[in-house]
This record gives sequence, C-alpha cells and structure tokens, in this order.
Amino acid sequence: MVRIFTSCDDGRMVERASRIELYLLRHADAGDSAAWDRPDAERPLSPKGHRQAERMGRHLAAIGLEPDAIITSPKVRAVETAAAVGQSLGRAVSEDARLGEAFDLQDVTAILGGLDDARRVILVGHDPDFSDILAALVGAVAIPMRKGALARVDVVPPIEPGGGVLRWLLPPDAIPGG
Repeated sequence: MVRIFTSCDDGRMVERASRIELYLLRHADAGDSAAWDRPDAERPLSPKGHRQAERMGRHLAAIGLEPDAIITSPKVRAVETAAAVGQSLGRAVSEDARLGEAFDLQDVTAILGGLDDARRVILVGHDPDFSDILAALVGAVAIPMRKGALARVDVVPPIEPGGGVLRWLLPPDAIPGG
C-alpha cells in the first residue's frame, strides 16, 4: 500500500489516504428504452451491448487490470455489463442500490469508504449520473460518457469536486475485436 503524507499548518506531517484508481463504467448498449414495455430496471443489454461488455472485459484482462472490487447498479443492463467484465477479469461482482438511483460524489465517497484497502474499484452504472460525476471529479463543465464507455480517474480521499485526475476515457468503439 502506498502511504501519502501531507503537512499541516503547524508543520506536522500527517498520513492521508492512498490514491484510488476509480473506474466508471457506463452500462453497455441496452437498445431503445421507448420500445421496452416492462419496468426500466429490467431492461437487458441488446446483442450489441453484450458484444461491447464482453469486448471491454477482454480488453481489461489483456492490459492486466486487477480490480479490488466491481460494484454495479442492480438494474439488469448494468448487472449484465458488470458480469461480462467480472468474468473476463476473474472477479466477483457486487450490487449497490445507490448506483441505480440518483447518484453523486457523496455516494461515491460512501461506497469507496466501505471498501477496506481497495485501490482499484470499478463502478458500473448509468447516465446522466456517471457523466456528471466524471465532470465533477475532474473540475470540467461536462464530459459525456457513451454507453459502454470506461473512464479511469485517480482520486485521493476525501473525494472533492475537481480533486480527481482523468487518466483516460475509453469509448466502446475504440476497443478492437468487433
């Protein structure tokens, strides 16, 4: 574990939390919501979405990503996205209802705070929340995330607006393997 120290106004050095690699994964394509006649939370991935999620999982495995946690919204399309990625990475997936509702930086802080020593965390969820959170973390006006996109933001708790560093934003069509 990396230990980071910062100085106080009185000159003392105090330990502060280590950097966390936060991955925001917007669920893959789920087709047209207007054509879905059942509860929205039950809307699954489309065939295109399944391909996107599987491709993302293979890509993350190929680059050697080893997340400490994969946490998903309980909505079916997010669960299916997380499951495909988790399977490729050999990691279990857990659900958190907060990711399926209106979601903000306080919720990110609460979720990360509940994970002991996790340094790489993938959250799987929805828009507009993920685009808004990504923008808030890096101090931008807007950063739109397409369905199936993955962003890596490095953060050091406590999580504050503008306190993150965007390392990359990967849209689903940038990953080879059709």
